[in-house]
Amino acid sequence: MKFGIFYEHQLARPWEPGAELRLFQDALDQVELADRLGIDYAWEVEHHFLEEYSHSSAPEVFLAAASQRSRRIRLGHGIVLMPPGYNPPARVAERVATLDLVSGGRVDWGTGESASRAELEGFGVNPPERRAMWLEAVEQVANMMVMEPYPGFAGKYFAMPARNVLPKPVQKPHPPIWVACSNRETIHLAAQLGIGALTFAFIDPAEARHWVADYYETFRRECVPIGHAVNPNIAMVTGFSCHADAEEARRRGTDGFRFFQFALAHHYVFGKHTPGRTNIWNRYLAVRDQLGTEVLGGGTGCIGTPAELRESLRTFQDAGVDQTIFIQQGGKNRTGTNTSVKLSNSLPRKSCRSSERTTPSVRRGSLRSWRQRSRQPLRANERCLIHPMPRSRHTRRMAPRSR
Repeated sequence: MKFGIFYEHQLARPWEPGAELRLFQDALDQVELADRLGIDYAWEVEHHFLEEYSHSSAPEVFLAAASQRSRRIRLGHGIVLMPPGYNPPARVAERVATLDLVSGGRVDWGTGESASRAELEGFGVNPPERRAMWLEAVEQVANMMVMEPYPGFAGKYFAMPARNVLPKPVQKPHPPIWVACSNRETIHLAAQLGIGALTFAFIDPAEARHWVADYYETFRRECVPIGHAVNPNIAMVTGFSCHADAEEARRRGTDGFRFFQFALAHHYVFGKHTPGRTNIWNRYLAVRDQLGTEVLGGGTGCIGTPAELRESLRTFQDAGVDQTIFIQQGGKNRTGTNTSVKLSNSLPRKSCRSSERTTPSVRRGSLRSWRQRSRQPLRANERCLIHPMPRSRHTRRMAPRSR
């Protein structure tokens, strides 16, 4: 099992002069630290207009900066908003490929639809059609990164003539594709399309076992790749705070994660928001004492001491989770983030990681393990190749399907 860190760039009010500058510079420092400590992934969201909850509207810029302060950590879009109203597909292909080049081939391309009214209405995206927009755009962006030239496309949601979309990414045929998942329906869809599942449901390890089993069973039986490579991976996002004193870990982590959940619900569920005026932090403080830990779902297992985290992470690993992603910054708990990340380095790497890491011979073993798990031979029109980058223990690559 691999580990990742996750950034929304939350900034609770009041906003003092220089607060956003410190927020972004601190996050870059943390990515650099995580790289030195051996954390595998840094994930960055794309959100627009979601005050206090997320100030990450240009993830490709942040990730490019992080690429120049790190050497090995993989840089994940978690996610790129794919409806063309947000991002023209050709621009997504260009930006992802450029980031792959400046990072030396370390990009993971997470994708999503978006769901908040503030974003959908702000960019004129029709909510009932966002899933169809996502499907159309993901397939075509993958084609743009592979085909030379791209033959053009006339679809329902965007059209463009034949062009050679440049540059091309380092990773061939393209960086691994993921999709944001908040329920089992989307996890099924990820498996059907042969892409990784970034799950944001904050479930406990027992439930995670069912989600993982569903994902890989669906992948084995129903996978028709949307891209030119498959990425069988399931990652779980969880709250995170690590301290030698359990009570201090919970004081920092629980409050930050509780605000994370409250601000999320404000923008997506119940909040009435006036741009530039609503103070979500004050609204949170007014009800904080009435909010029990049950609102956090299963997302608190990685808030505690190193020993408690080891126990929780082993249950995720035993459930078959490929990656655990830590939300280490929420609300106003930034002061202890570096301490938490450093303490996470005391987790037993051998017990929580697959030994299949980088060498070609090991990746071939990884491929055999995937075939044994699926118990299904390759189809006649499918050739199986080793992905050139260190991937999950399940990874294989397919020839492009006929479209």
